[in-house]
Amino acid sequence: MYKVLKEEKMAKRAEFTTVHGTIQTPVFMNVGTIAAIKGAVSTEDLEGIKTQVQLSNTYHLHVRPGDEIVKKLGGLHKFMSWNRPILTDSGGFQVFSLAGLRRIKEEGVYFRSHIDGHQIFMGPEESMQIQSNLASTIAMAFDECPSSVAEREYVENSVNRTTRWLKRCRDKMAELNSREDTINRHQLLFGINQGAIFEDIRIRHAQEISELDLDGYAVGGLAVGESHEEMYRILDAVVPHLPRNKPTYLMGVGTPANILEGVERGIDFFDCVYPSRNGRHGHVYTNQGKLNLFNAKYELDSRPIEEGCQCPACRRYSRAYIRHLLKAKEMLGMRLCVLHNLYFYNTMMEEIRDALDAGRFAEYKKAKLAGFEENDRKA
Repeated sequence: MYKVLKEEKMAKRAEFTTVHGTIQTPVFMNVGTIAAIKGAVSTEDLEGIKTQVQLSNTYHLHVRPGDEIVKKLGGLHKFMSWNRPILTDSGGFQVFSLAGLRRIKEEGVYFRSHIDGHQIFMGPEESMQIQSNLASTIAMAFDECPSSVAEREYVENSVNRTTRWLKRCRDKMAELNSREDTINRHQLLFGINQGAIFEDIRIRHAQEISELDLDGYAVGGLAVGESHEEMYRILDAVVPHLPRNKPTYLMGVGTPANILEGVERGIDFFDCVYPSRNGRHGHVYTNQGKLNLFNAKYELDSRPIEEGCQCPACRRYSRAYIRHLLKAKEMLGMRLCVLHNLYFYNTMMEEIRDALDAGRFAEYKKAKLAGFEENDRKA
């Protein structure tokens, strides 16, 4: 059940009740592609840095260790010892990211495994079966994510097929949730809006999928090469045509500034690899912008990454020490940076929710962006 608690223009403050707990939105989902956050981050760590939702990848878990194995072990929650909500993406993004290893047909997509090259077929029914085996809280519909620079005719054909696939996903999930041997018979289904950067295609698709009355709706196919301005333009056009009484998820986005802009436009759910990926390379987020701890100026810097931060890194360690660990290629340095970044993102989402509760999100957004920009000017 999804309940809007506060609104500030298009921005929404809500809660989404699931079989694995209630999600307070807006929320950032920490990306654990293969049921683990890269950077030696444990489930206990996630619990300690305010993580509400963990996201895993259908295609990658199907390839390794295999979704049937995960099912035999009791589903993804038991497998990774995580009792809060999990969202699994459908494998549809791999239709985009593994373009050199796949062929798209009406029935589905033929992949070559990125690990050993063996052929894999995944269509709507297969994606739903895999996600049912994983027993995630929220399953994403199987779709194609067309390139942001694709020709209009290609995008139109792709979106029409994605709609047909969505109806097949809905029907298959209904069947799976009715089976006695299904681990999570309350699995939810989110549909995905596509259309590249063509506003009219996006709007028509949003209207079509809204009629299916799904558990939630995502905006996909953004942050794949288009400018931030184009992304915001598409969100301005599309979100008003998605159900206001259902959660809205902006897939694969993004930077702290992207998230603030997305919240302002009515987005509830976000995910992105940036905080963990950047952390593994010594790039850390602060309220004054992003720092590169490899820089020599931090060699004698005894301050924490950010004064006042309560993450595991900042409570105990200095910039100088973490820089030393990174330079020495010691895994602890990478781990501390990832923990800090995820804590920063989750704390920012908490602040956004508090600001919406207090009716001062616009003021909060302005101040937060000004802090980021101040660092950019100094740099």
